Amino acid sequence: MKTYLTLADLVAPLAVDEFLNDVLGGSPRRFPGPAGRFAHLVPWSDLDRVIGSQKVEFPRLRLSKDGEVVPLSEYTEMAPAHRGGLQPRLRPAPLTEKLREGASLILDAAQDRFAAVGELAEALEHDLREQVSANLYAGWGRTHGFDLHWDDHDALVVQLAGRKRWRLHGFTRMAPLPSDVEDAPQPPSEPLEDFVLTDGDVLYLPRGQWHDVSALGEESLHLTIGFNRANGVDLVAWLADQVRADEMFRIDLPRFATARERESRAAQLRERLVRLLDDEAVTRFLADRDGRALGFARLGLPWSATAELLPADDDATVRLLAPRAVLSRDGETVVLVADGKRLTFVGAAEPVLAALLPGRPASIRELLAAAPGLDRGALKVLLIELLTQGVLAPLG
Repeated sequence: MKTYLTLADLVAPLAVDEFLNDVLGGSPRRFPGPAGRFAHLVPWSDLDRVIGSQKVEFPRLRLSKDGEVVPLSEYTEMAPAHRGGLQPRLRPAPLTEKLREGASLILDAAQDRFAAVGELAEALEHDLREQVSANLYAGWGRTHGFDLHWDDHDALVVQLAGRKRWRLHGFTRMAPLPSDVEDAPQPPSEPLEDFVLTDGDVLYLPRGQWHDVSALGEESLHLTIGFNRANGVDLVAWLADQVRADEMFRIDLPRFATARERESRAAQLRERLVRLLDDEAVTRFLADRDGRALGFARLGLPWSATAELLPADDDATVRLLAPRAVLSRDGETVVLVADGKRLTFVGAAEPVLAALLPGRPASIRELLAAAPGLDRGALKVLLIELLTQGVLAPLG
């Protein structure tokens, strides 16, 4: 039985290709679904355990009410640490009192705290080809946690439990940036859309979409999974790194030269920039961005700490840790670029690497079947090389 979610599950019945080509970067879109389908991502009992067991990491864990952050001092206290000194500690009574009064609880980077959310984040990074982060929002009152605002990233909102009211006010500046040259004008006070997101629903929200969210006097739990897509500013920043290899860009500009000499230098630089910004520049940039993306931190214990490194059983599974790895053919060899590393293998390894590329667990038996040209010994050598390079982990 499938126990993990992918982008296909969030945007069904729309096909993933349709979402990526027709919806992403366009208008908001709702994807209704049956109640309870996301309950396993963050059960209430797991949320209670995580909040009760972790140190207070403000602002990663915070409360918000009526558009304002609730002061940390109102629901924490300084308590003796185990090894001396003081550390902040949550006070359950005042914290739950704030929640009853309408405050929302926010936990950033939920993918680091809940295994199922981490699995979803990894799958989405593979499908969207961008880094993702999931923030968790829990509320019980009738107030709103944040005033009318827009975000500088796209988001997939996953309603885990209960209901939340959303009001969308449209765009007033297309494709705004985190550090923009001007602010987006305020939107009309009346929303263009006013709806309730219910348990099992998903909402896609493109960056720059003005919105406000409010509770309905009942429990509500949702994830906002944010991701920043590559844009032209990112491409120019990447080109700025590429030109460091060219001496013409490294030497000083002719500040005290004649106007004609400065014009000549500008023409030389422009010519080199145009050469770099050829028809394949976007493709090269995106491939380089994917290849440099950090892999997920999985150690593969206990096997990775043993002399054998891998389990002996053919039903044991392994997993590629770089969800945006890039695989390409180079003559008689195949090249895997993952986690900032460029690894070259014999061409016979290609079917194995292709089977690992989606980032899902694969058994030794499945990998042997995928590459009839490799025996178990050769496969083990390949997998151990990936493991020692930090881009693969055994799962057991």
